[in-house]
Amino acid sequence: MKKLLSQLGIGIILVIVMAATVDLNNPFNYESQTIAPYISKDNTGSNEISDLVATLGRVLFYDKNLSLNNTKACASCHLQEFAFGDTALVSEGFDGGVTGRHSMRLINARFSTEDHFFWDERADSLEMQATMPIQDHIEMGFSGSNGQPDFDSLITKMYTLDYYNPLFEAAFGDTMIDEDRVQKALAQFVRSIQSFDSKFDEGRSQTVDEIVPFPNYTASENNGKDLFLRIPQNGGAGCAGCHRPPEFDIDPNTLNNGIVGIVGNANDIDTTNTKSPTLRDIVNPNGDLNGPLMHNGSVTTLAALMAHYNNVVQVAGNTTLDPRLQGPGGDLQLTPTEQQDLINFLKTLTGSDVYTNEKWSDPFDANGDIDVIPLITAAIEHETEIELSLYPNPVINSMTIQSSEIIRNIEVYDISGKRVFSSDSYHNKQIELDATPWRKGMYLVRLKTIVGEEQVLKFMKR
Repeated sequence: MKKLLSQLGIGIILVIVMAATVDLNNPFNYESQTIAPYISKDNTGSNEISDLVATLGRVLFYDKNLSLNNTKACASCHLQEFAFGDTALVSEGFDGGVTGRHSMRLINARFSTEDHFFWDERADSLEMQATMPIQDHIEMGFSGSNGQPDFDSLITKMYTLDYYNPLFEAAFGDTMIDEDRVQKALAQFVRSIQSFDSKFDEGRSQTVDEIVPFPNYTASENNGKDLFLRIPQNGGAGCAGCHRPPEFDIDPNTLNNGIVGIVGNANDIDTTNTKSPTLRDIVNPNGDLNGPLMHNGSVTTLAALMAHYNNVVQVAGNTTLDPRLQGPGGDLQLTPTEQQDLINFLKTLTGSDVYTNEKWSDPFDANGDIDVIPLITAAIEHETEIELSLYPNPVINSMTIQSSEIIRNIEVYDISGKRVFSSDSYHNKQIELDATPWRKGMYLVRLKTIVGEEQVLKFMKR
């Protein structure tokens, strides 16, 4: 039990018994983070980042209750300590199954002109991508197929988790939960994850562009940078043609890179993988890879990465190899020293803050508990919990809502999130509603009392 008290113009006093706390009155800075002036690519679109929506996204990202058996979250496959990637070849789903591809690093996902997501670009936006793992029959289980419940069932489940009421209220102005809002919040949190405190950024901030030598680089790192930027016809490696600095995002027109193997299937090929995460933070601050590389995790060292691009082999049946990897681009003939210089340069793209910053960390405690301090808007002293009842339930023709506080507003939503009833003309503690116009199924009632309290109840219409 917790009690929230507020006094006019003074603020709040809160007694908390849970260890993990999200204070909606003092959110982390997600919307106004410093971005270097030389960073120009941005796929945000209309879903601009706000502190409170991204805060909701953080909770959603780490919440294992969003999986069918409460064992997996987005963060289970995208770990902060590995630049929001996974060290496993493939990631384990909620029921022991495994993904068909390696989990891609999510760092700097915002800073790209490529607005499609997943290795094969099957999601048209980050918003669309955000809930696809939740609805995957292997990853999180709300697929709506093969006997699994669908996303509407997850929404019903989320209404039973009391911490989502204040989170959605603060983010969107009311407590309604639907897939669109979940997508927006998750996408905002993921887009907030940024890394621009690398050795590269230090050098770039002291120069006019990437081409000139960086004063903070070693000779090897500067040579590696030069190889990265120059095209093969001029003695370079041509890496920047696909992985474009300073964001080091993938060119949207890129085709596959010659690695077409399928995890667990040596007799077939997959040529559809044309997306790549940024090359930033490909290694951690210690210089170790943040997990295996490529969609099938087949590249496990930077030396192996250099070897692949130094001599790209066109596999039989691969008719969509990127033309930049054919001819000179597929047979670079770099010396061992040049390959090591490239490796040394790639390591300069790693920052440090993103691995430990609390704003991107797990908000739940070790027991999976979380306490949310609501956004304070009311100036009247009150307790957060009111006595509320709805009967009969299931409802046939009419229902009664009874509250210990005077009811001001009532809204009724069907399970898809569509509002079927709304009225703010009440001033009673007991309200009767006619349910005959509504179809059979699950519904949610959202009400506000005269002192500003909000509550959500579920009922079944028969």
